[in-house]
Amino acid sequence: MPAEETTIQVQVQPNARQNRVVSCDHGVWRLKVTAPPVKGKANQELISFLSDILDTAKSNLSITRGMTSRRKTITIKGLTQGQITKQLGKRQEELIQHRAIR
Repeated sequence: MPAEETTIQVQVQPNARQNRVVSCDHGVWRLKVTAPPVKGKANQELISFLSDILDTAKSNLSITRGMTSRRKTITIKGLTQGQITKQLGKRQEELIQHRAIR
């Protein structure tokens, strides 16, 4: 049985101070990555960051649309939409809690 494939929409802001999940608006996840948008570095950083958050191999993630755009479609193998939303939401919640402590 082939692995399940799920797609998500992301809006990426390169050159950020830290990698983080900002929000989810109308089904589009807003993410910040530290890498500059030069020679694919921001795309590599995005895949690495999502791999860490979703606890899956980088080989299970691919940018299927928007290689040179800030708005991208990411295909993820082996995870359901619910699992992805839970993990990204958890990371976003950690950021909100961290800000509240400050």
